[in-house]
Amino acid sequence: MINAARRLLSTNLTTQILIALALGSVFGLVLNYLDIAALNATLVQGVLSMLGQMFLNALQMLVVPLVVFSLLCGVVGIGDVKLLGRVGGLTFVTYLATTALAVTTALIFAGLIGPGTGFESLHLAGEGLSVANPQTTWEILANIVPKNPIHALANGEMLQIIFYVMVVGITVLMMGSRAKAFVEGCEFMNELAMKIAKIVMAFAPIGVFSLIAKTFAMEGFGLFGPVIGYLATISLTLVFHLCVTLMALLYFTTGLSPRIFLRKMRSAQIFAFSTSSSNATIPASMQCVTQRIGVDRSVASFGIPLGATINMDGTAIMHGVATVFLANAYGIDLGLSGYLTVISISVLASIGTAGVPGVGIVMLAMVLNQLGMPLEGIGIILAVDRILDMMRTVVNVTGDAVVTTIVGQRVGKLNKAVFGNPDAGVLGSTDLAIDDAAEKVLATMAQPQPHS
Repeated sequence: MINAARRLLSTNLTTQILIALALGSVFGLVLNYLDIAALNATLVQGVLSMLGQMFLNALQMLVVPLVVFSLLCGVVGIGDVKLLGRVGGLTFVTYLATTALAVTTALIFAGLIGPGTGFESLHLAGEGLSVANPQTTWEILANIVPKNPIHALANGEMLQIIFYVMVVGITVLMMGSRAKAFVEGCEFMNELAMKIAKIVMAFAPIGVFSLIAKTFAMEGFGLFGPVIGYLATISLTLVFHLCVTLMALLYFTTGLSPRIFLRKMRSAQIFAFSTSSSNATIPASMQCVTQRIGVDRSVASFGIPLGATINMDGTAIMHGVATVFLANAYGIDLGLSGYLTVISISVLASIGTAGVPGVGIVMLAMVLNQLGMPLEGIGIILAVDRILDMMRTVVNVTGDAVVTTIVGQRVGKLNKAVFGNPDAGVLGSTDLAIDDAAEKVLATMAQPQPHS
C-alpha cells in the first residue's frame, strides 16, 4: 500500500488529476446511491464543498495578477504596436468566427436529430424565471473602456482589465528606456505569479476529486432519462466541434498534429471539466499553451484571457441545441429567421459574458427572450446543466488554445521545437523545490542591519 502511494505521488500531475477525476466520480455516485442525509450534510455539503470551493477560490486568486503581469510583459515583449494590433485583430475575428461556426453546427445537428420531438410535458421548474434586459452591442463595446481600472481589477472585469493593461503596455513602449525598471518589476511579478500558479496546481488532484465527487453525489444519473435526446445531441455536437472542427482548423492552418495538441492540453481540459469556469482555468491554459505547446507569452498572454471572456464555443452549442429542443417540445416553428437570430445573439452575447459557471443559462434566457419563447422551459434544462456545463467548458478552453496557437503561428511566435518535445512544460517535483542556499541568503537580507 505504501509503495503504491509513493508511485502515485511520483506520477506527473496530469495523471494524478485523471485518477482523482475517476475516483471522485465513483465516490460521488456511491454517495448518491446511499443517499444518507447525515452523510450528505457532513461530507457532500461540508467537507467536499469546502475543499472544492477552496480550490476554486485559489484558482480565481491567480487570475487577475497573472493576466495583468503576463499581458504587460507580453505587450512590451512584442515591442511593435502594429504587430500588437495585428495579433489583437486576428485573435478577435477568429474567436467570433469559431463561435458562429459552433452554433451553426449545433443547429444542424439539432435539426437532424430533432431533440424534444414528441415530448409530452415540460416540468416547469423554471416558472417565473425572468431575464434582465440585455445590453446592446454598442453598450457592450462602450463598457470595454473602464471608468475605474481599480474597480475593474477588484471585480475581475476581464475585458476592461485587458483594455487598461494594453493601454499601459503601449504607453510603456512609448516611454522607452525610462520604463526599464518598471518592465523588470513586471517580469519579476509575472514569474512570481507563475510560481504561485504551480503551487496551486500541485493541489489540483484534491480539488478535482472534491468538485467531481460533490457534483455526482448531488446529481447522479436519475435526472438524465427525460432529456436523453437533448443530452445526446449536445454531447455529440461538443465532441464533433472539438475533435473535428477545431482540430481540422488547427491542422490546416498550422500543420501541427491534433493528437499531440490534445495530449498537451489534457491537464487544462481536466481543470475546465472540474471547475466549469473558463476564467478559473486561465492559469492552467496559460501553462499548457506557453510551456507545453510553445506559443510565445506575448501572444498567449493576450489570447487566453480574451478567449476566456469572448470565446464561448461550447456555450454557443448549448444555445443552438437547447433552443431547438424547447421549440420542438412546445411545437414552435423557428424558421430561417429564428435560426439566424440564435446565431447572431449567441455570437454577440459571448463578447460581454464572463467565463464563470452557469453563465450559459443566463445567455440562453436572453436568446429565448429575443425569440419570444417561454422561459419556463429552462427549468428542465437546469436539471442537467451542471454536467453539460463541465463538458462545454472543456470545448471553450480548447477553442481558446487552438485560436491562440493559430495566431502564434501566423505571426511567427510559435516554437515548434517545444511543441515537438513530449516532456516540455511537464510539472515535476523540482518546480516546487525550495533552494536552501537561496533561502539562507534571503533570510540574511531580511535581518536588520546594525547602525554604523
